[in-house]
Amino acid sequence: MEDRPGMLLRPATAGDVEDVAEIWCAGWREGHLGGVPNELVAVRTSESFFRRAAGRIADTTVATVDDLVAGFIMVVDDEVEQVYVAAPHRGTGVAQLLLAAAERQVSNNGFREAWVAVVAFNTRARAFYERAGWIDRGLFDYQASAETGPITVPTHRYTKRVSPEP
Repeated sequence: MEDRPGMLLRPATAGDVEDVAEIWCAGWREGHLGGVPNELVAVRTSESFFRRAAGRIADTTVATVDDLVAGFIMVVDDEVEQVYVAAPHRGTGVAQLLLAAAERQVSNNGFREAWVAVVAFNTRARAFYERAGWIDRGLFDYQASAETGPITVPTHRYTKRVSPEP
């Protein structure tokens, strides 16, 4: 699916794992360091992002710009789990394209409402979702997955209606 010249959305492939992991690791550190428990920071190593990206190919969609991976989303059921854009592509429309695709995926999964967890510290991400029409439903404890077991992270739950009432 093409939105703009040179910009394309497609399902991720095994060949995208390294790019996804690099974008994910850099973006996660930028948006989370200083705002999440140290226990989570300790397990979010570069290697962990590579392992997680490799294991999540089936539910990952990438945005490419001139055939280079510029960002990605991961959607599971009604949760938009991950939305990341490489720094050089921020402000170019890649994030909006990816978020719209995530909303469609949630709708296609049979849900009327999508949700995403955003750490309170990440004001840039929170502002992005609010500009896109997402509503902050307040603080809750998100259970971040880790090989050692879930780690509780204080986050804001944002929601958005993605399909009309029946």
